[in-house]
Amino acid sequence: MAAKKKPAAKKSPVKKAAAPKAKTAVAKAKKAPARKVKGPSDKVLKEMHLKMVRIRRFEESAGKMMEDGKIPGALHLYVGQEAVAAGVMQHLSNQDWITSTHRGHGHLVAKGGEFKPMFAELFGRATGYCKGKGGSMHISSMDLGMLGANGIVGGGPPIAMGAAFSNKFRKNKNVSVAFFGDGASNEGSVHEAANMAALYKLPCIFVCENNGYGEYTSQARHQAIVDVADRAAGYGMPGVICDGMDVMAVYEAAGEAIERARNGGGPTLLECKTYRYYDHVGVRGMGLNYRTDEEIEAWKKKDAIEGFEKRLMQLGVMTQKQIEAVHTTVAKDVEEAIEYANESPYPGPETLLENVYNEKGA
Repeated sequence: MAAKKKPAAKKSPVKKAAAPKAKTAVAKAKKAPARKVKGPSDKVLKEMHLKMVRIRRFEESAGKMMEDGKIPGALHLYVGQEAVAAGVMQHLSNQDWITSTHRGHGHLVAKGGEFKPMFAELFGRATGYCKGKGGSMHISSMDLGMLGANGIVGGGPPIAMGAAFSNKFRKNKNVSVAFFGDGASNEGSVHEAANMAALYKLPCIFVCENNGYGEYTSQARHQAIVDVADRAAGYGMPGVICDGMDVMAVYEAAGEAIERARNGGGPTLLECKTYRYYDHVGVRGMGLNYRTDEEIEAWKKKDAIEGFEKRLMQLGVMTQKQIEAVHTTVAKDVEEAIEYANESPYPGPETLLENVYNEKGA
């Protein structure tokens, strides 16, 4: 299911250099062909909606607390990209592995992460997922199959590839998913992991969350291509592009790639065209003017949550009242989790080397 190639003349980085052009990419995004199977149940649709709402509420609350100086360190928010994590993770179990990025809260929430240990980790408390030692960019949960967020750009794919090798060796039908951005797709670690995964037909899915920017640099200024999925041909794997602002488009494309991997078909490079609403770091960021207000507002009109909620009401899956109830419940969960984190103790000096080394072995 390889992505169709565009004539080279149409991929001129000069024509795509202006940041506002990023919105055109999604409008022209090539969607994966729909599978001729029965659509997802109402239960699945509601679960994906809940995942996205939970991500949005968590991130907005965390971002505000960072700006207020209540959370130490830097937070890279996932707001705007919720459809990608929700659509992919809907197909995974706790036995399936994922590797994340510096923008990893959304992935953990969608994988089943609970608010209380997540906020506690961001607060650096002993009750956090990593006992307060991982913080935002290294939060993880082995029980949920989350091998960790990663402060190293492109650091996740080799780990996901290794996990996929383990799964194939054990013949357990589990898969691993590596999330990374358009900026990381230029890193040698990503190329090496993709090459090896294809060579050994490993059950690994490479999900590029292309939000149009590598930190503060637009894609057109760091790549001579428009579609990262075009690189899949060089690895010998399918390259698929989907609308990352549409959770159903992600759900369908990811479902096909994951099913293929489970059945021994090897890896897939899935590119999700998406957008982050806030700056590279936090909400206000560093005050760099690299995006226009018009560009940001244009993308917000494609908001994944609002669009999906309209669809759910049109299909009769949920009512406006039920949707509002979800938001209210999640908001309450956030408040309780923040209170829990605030009241949790800091890790003591005697625990310095605990949970740092793997004492049980692999």
